Amino acid sequence: MCTVCGCSDGETKVLGHSHDHHHHDHDHGHHHHHHYHDHHHYGHGPAGTEVPGMSQERLIEIETDILSKNDRYAQANRAVLTQRGILALNLVSSPGSGKTTLLCKTIEALGDQPLAVIEGDQQTQNDADRIRATGARAVQVNTGKGCHLDGHMVGHAMEHLALEAGSILFIENVGNLVCPAAFDLGEDAKVAILSVTEGEDKPLKYPDMFTAARLAILNKIDLAPHCDVDLDLYEANLRRVNPGIEILHLSARTGEGMAEWLAWLRTHLAEKAIQEAAQ
Repeated sequence: MCTVCGCSDGETKVLGHSHDHHHHDHDHGHHHHHHYHDHHHYGHGPAGTEVPGMSQERLIEIETDILSKNDRYAQANRAVLTQRGILALNLVSSPGSGKTTLLCKTIEALGDQPLAVIEGDQQTQNDADRIRATGARAVQVNTGKGCHLDGHMVGHAMEHLALEAGSILFIENVGNLVCPAAFDLGEDAKVAILSVTEGEDKPLKYPDMFTAARLAILNKIDLAPHCDVDLDLYEANLRRVNPGIEILHLSARTGEGMAEWLAWLRTHLAEKAIQEAAQ
C-alpha cells in the first residue's frame, strides 16, 4: 500500500474558493498544511516490495499507524456528519470513468437539494472549477504526489465548507482504484464508478475497492453497443467480489438511469435523517 509506494510529498493544499464569502479570508487563498502521514521518507518502490534497510515488520507497523491515525480522523468526520444528518459519499474510480461529468449532471438534477463537494486531485483545480460552474460549493484538495484523500484532508475541507444540516457531501477521490480502498474518510458509502469501456475484468483486478463499495455505477452505458461489452459479465464479476453490491446502469450523457441514481441518493439521505434523529 502507500507506505512503500512513495506516493506523498508530505504536503497537501486545500484550495477553498467557496461561494460563501462569509468564510475566513484563507478560504480564498492557497492554504498549506502538512498532513499527518508524511510517508514520503518511508521508502520508495512498488507497493509490497521490500524496501532496503527496513524490515517488513517495521513497514507493517508504519502502515498500521497510518491507518489508525486516519481512522481517528474519519470517526471524527463521521460524528459531525451524523450529527447534522449529512449523507457523505466517497466517489472512487479509475481516471476517465466520467465521474466529474456524472457529478455535475447529478448536482443539476438535484435542484435545490443542499449539497457540497470535496474534489481530490493531485495537481489541478479543473474539476472543482467545473463543479462550481453548476453553482455548487466545492473545495479542491490537491494531494501533490498523494494517490488518495485521507480522513485528515477531508476533515480540513469540511471546515471550509460549513456544511448545512440535511445536505449531501460528495467526495470525489483521486482517480485510483487501489489506495482509496483502504482509507476511510468518514463517508456513509463508497460509490465505485466504472465506465463500460474499461473492461469486464476491472472488478477482479481491483477486488479490495469493489468489496469496499456499496454501490457500483456502470457509467457510459450509451457506449455499450459500440464497444463489444458484456454487461452481464460486468455484473457477474462485481458480484463475485462483492455479492451484496448494488449496481446501477447509467449514462450521464443521455440521462439513462439518472432517475434510479437520484432515488438511491434520496433514500440514503432519508436514512441519514433517521440516524440524526436517533442521536
